Amino acid sequence: MSVSGHSGLFKYVSQGRNGIIVESFADNKRIFVSASQKVSSLGDIAIFTDGDEVPLKEVFRKIHEIEPGVPAPDPKSSPETLKAFMEKILPNYDRNRVYVSDLKKLVGWYNSLLAANMLSFEDETAEKEAPEPAEKPAEEKKKEKKEEKKEEAVKTPSKTKKSAPKKPAGKKK
Repeated sequence: MSVSGHSGLFKYVSQGRNGIIVESFADNKRIFVSASQKVSSLGDIAIFTDGDEVPLKEVFRKIHEIEPGVPAPDPKSSPETLKAFMEKILPNYDRNRVYVSDLKKLVGWYNSLLAANMLSFEDETAEKEAPEPAEKPAEEKKKEKKEEKKEEAVKTPSKTKKSAPKKPAGKKK
């Protein structure tokens, strides 16, 4: 994940009182990120193209296909070098909306993930080739819903208590 105000990438460690605790890939230091800070998961980030947006994971995959195991250019490289690299990776990227600062982050993140050995694309190809589970028939779905409702009814106690009617107080003699 990326945290606003902090350079580099972080991994989630645990939930804190009013935020989360993350650990840096670069130096393994842990920091507290308050709930008011912007945190972006790399899975939610995409690159603008002339057509549809391309998820960051797909861009990383293309970099890995072109230069497997080799780091991307240094983020401090010249803008021309970074633009040439991006044109090689994603020729139809939107040059008006993707800035040099975005390219610096992209190659920096890729290099960080490569150094941490967190880029693996082999297992995803196996997942794509594996057959997907068959859809359950409608009758089974209805039966499951009925069972869930029964379980909810058992778990949820009645909110109204019924008590014995009170007898009117009589006169004592």
